[in-house]
Amino acid sequence: MKIIILGGDGFCGWPTSLHLSKRGHEILILDNLSRRKIDDELGTNSLTPIVSIQERIKVWNTLNPKPITFKKIDIAQDYQALEALIKNYKPDAIVHFAEQRSAPYSMKNTVTKTYTVNNNVQATHNLLVAITQSKLDIHLVHLGTMGVYGYGWTGANPIPEGYVNVELITRKGKLKKEILHPANPGSVYHLTKTLDQLMFGFYTKNDQLRITDLHQGIVWGTQTKETKLDKRLINRFDYDGDYGTVLNRFLMQAAIKHPLTIYGKGLQTRAFIHINNTVKCIEIAIQNPPKRGERTSIFNQVTETQRLIDLAKMIQKRTNAKIQYLENPRREDAQNDLVVDNTRFLELGLNPTTLNEGLMEEVSEIAFKYADRVQLDTIYPSSKWNN
Repeated sequence: MKIIILGGDGFCGWPTSLHLSKRGHEILILDNLSRRKIDDELGTNSLTPIVSIQERIKVWNTLNPKPITFKKIDIAQDYQALEALIKNYKPDAIVHFAEQRSAPYSMKNTVTKTYTVNNNVQATHNLLVAITQSKLDIHLVHLGTMGVYGYGWTGANPIPEGYVNVELITRKGKLKKEILHPANPGSVYHLTKTLDQLMFGFYTKNDQLRITDLHQGIVWGTQTKETKLDKRLINRFDYDGDYGTVLNRFLMQAAIKHPLTIYGKGLQTRAFIHINNTVKCIEIAIQNPPKRGERTSIFNQVTETQRLIDLAKMIQKRTNAKIQYLENPRREDAQNDLVVDNTRFLELGLNPTTLNEGLMEEVSEIAFKYADRVQLDTIYPSSKWNN
């Protein structure tokens, strides 16, 4: 297949591009390289050393018979270039990672809030319009987030995969309907993902686009089989207060003998998935598109859930790290339950990698190996949900 990867230089996009290329697909990466610019803006870096996108691709193309190509395009700003490229390249599928992905960064200040909305919403809408205008039968696979559901308000019932059955009370009696699961975003970033959902619903209905939306949990793990082939192919490891996921922060802190920083009491429950499972889920989604005219196909891209305190104790057990409790900079419930239905991917052959199975590799091969690259002034959170 011919596949365009939007945001293919990023944390999920790069290993996905290599994974699909290794399996014989023709891959074109589009990226505006904004994630690298944000590193410079924040004065931080990936814990793992990252070479330029040009060198990454050059190395890969010496190792794999199916070469990857790259074009620098800002799809949120340059609609004409996007439309022309889609019409000329004629992809079978487009994988959409090209959104600002950090909740803390999206809440940092007025500049980052407006940038997140302008970039994410405009990028998605430009893409939908360009696919429509191309008149091509393209399958769009979008990386969404579990955060569109909110946390803890569905009780012990599993969060369904995108849609929920409801009973409406009308003047003529009860009306049973299946609707998109009500959105409950907790940040500007999550807000943009809920807007994506509405746009997908419109374009599947109005223009019969074929769209798959993947509501993903927190991704952990750094390396895949492909990124391990050469040190210059290594994936990102973000650890700072804005882009570092909770597990990455804990691993980095343990590596430098800093206490593991927990926001609040650590009773928040979150969904997790290993990067190896992420790239496999993208492949499965591409292979199982919805039919033309069908509603958006939604998967919960999750393999397990953990309370943050339990996650910290899991790492503490392996590293003897101490735990430090901080005031939570986020506006969220102090405690929540999270039960998630992930049946669709399991039925299609996903074999989950659990934290218990893969955590020590992250400790030894990534966190401790590159601990000397840590910038200490980025450890604590700098973005707050309240003024």
